[in-house]
Amino acid sequence: MNCRRISRVLFLATFNMLAFSTFCQSVKQEKMAQLSFMVGEWIGTSKTYENGKMTNEVSAYEKISYDLDSNILVIELNSESLQLHTIIYYDEKEGSYFYFPFSKKGVRKIPARFEDEHLNVESSESRRYIFGKSSNGNFQEYGEQLIDGKWVKYFQDDFKNNQ
Repeated sequence: MNCRRISRVLFLATFNMLAFSTFCQSVKQEKMAQLSFMVGEWIGTSKTYENGKMTNEVSAYEKISYDLDSNILVIELNSESLQLHTIIYYDEKEGSYFYFPFSKKGVRKIPARFEDEHLNVESSESRRYIFGKSSNGNFQEYGEQLIDGKWVKYFQDDFKNNQ
């Protein structure tokens, strides 16, 4: 009788742990799935701006894919002006996305949030990056900097799917 009770308690404890683990995975997977619009092999252009005018345009290639059972999103950006390897991760404890750009200079950990179908990365109080779909359904990312109280675009990458 005592062994049955212990077995039942162990069964319920194991079941609850598995159910909680599944719930936690579902929250993280749900958050990461929100970024599925970014996944693909993208070709396009990267433009830089100064004072509202385009100053440079180069070809760009970006491969974005899930890794580690969809727990991270990996971005590999290559253009004539920039090589960047970025990892995006959702941290359940902090309830936030984090953007980790790796370059030849090093790596940073930058908080990000998903809202209005865009991933918004707050690089600093005066710089941010926005990832989303363009009006024609392709992939777009751009950067803005705060100048005299207004957000001004300083780069924009426009991509179409290479597949």
